[in-house]
Amino acid sequence: MENFLNKLKNKENLTFEESKQAFEILMNGKASDQEIYDFLTLLSAKEEVSDEIGGGVYVLREKSKRVNVKECIDTCGTGGDGKNTLNISTASALLLASMGIKVAKHGNKAVSSKCGSGDVLEALNIKINLEPKDVENQINKNNFGFMFAPNYHSAMKYVGPTRKKIGKRTIFNMIGPLSSPALVERQVVGVFDKKLLKTFANGLKNLNIKFAWIVNSEDGLDEISPYAKTNIIQLKNGQLSEITINPSELNINAENFSNLLGDDAKFNGNKIIEIFTGKDNDFSKAVCLNAAAGLIVSEKHDNFNKAYINAREHILNGNAFKHLTNIQNG
Repeated sequence: MENFLNKLKNKENLTFEESKQAFEILMNGKASDQEIYDFLTLLSAKEEVSDEIGGGVYVLREKSKRVNVKECIDTCGTGGDGKNTLNISTASALLLASMGIKVAKHGNKAVSSKCGSGDVLEALNIKINLEPKDVENQINKNNFGFMFAPNYHSAMKYVGPTRKKIGKRTIFNMIGPLSSPALVERQVVGVFDKKLLKTFANGLKNLNIKFAWIVNSEDGLDEISPYAKTNIIQLKNGQLSEITINPSELNINAENFSNLLGDDAKFNGNKIIEIFTGKDNDFSKAVCLNAAAGLIVSEKHDNFNKAYINAREHILNGNAFKHLTNIQNG
């Protein structure tokens, strides 16, 4: 590990093979807490490159449990945008499930925020500690199954305490969305930094992804924003293209960024229930924007505006809440 740390101290990038070797050491529990801390913080300070991310993804996928489902999507983003918003991508995943889209949601509990996807789902009385067969059954029954990352990537236990100690995003925020135990072929991936859009697109290109949107908004969200333009790299059938979504052109009429701020799991869970029972607010609009992206990558729509309107109609008529009750009842 010392060789890799020395390279990182000198701001040198690791090769794909070096990254694989380093992550093997981490994931086999052969690195000390101090080495893990140094490795993650030095990578972050230098800024991670695609080979380093790719090496981590390779090792994590090799060691993962598998969920066998077909034609699912995931909405797992990187987190780490530091905005402490409500759980937009989790709510959009639940909305998509209510619209007939199969969602294999990959996620964790809070690491760098107050409330992660696992936390808010538990607050909603949705089971998160499911084995692969249970997830497969849930998806087949209710179009939604949650894969709680620590249960599927047991090797992550060696780095969990150090990640918590660091308290902000690390390379694992980037590796996670690319390491779905369901090996999904369609994804909406929010990233916390515009510079990562192409890095992620190229990473997904090497993972047999059919259709993905990698998104980052100009107000710093790792989501599609109702307030500012969102920059998107589309990956479809191996081809990359750039898209911009402008909320003012869609007549979103969202009011204030503070309306998206979250708190603990109970608070965030209640906000999801509010919008699923028909409350129309900025959070509802943000969730529909991100669900619309899911409808596009699922190829249920080819027009974003129509997809957004479809999601809005669905959430406001109460169908989403009925389906949420089905998911809660398992």
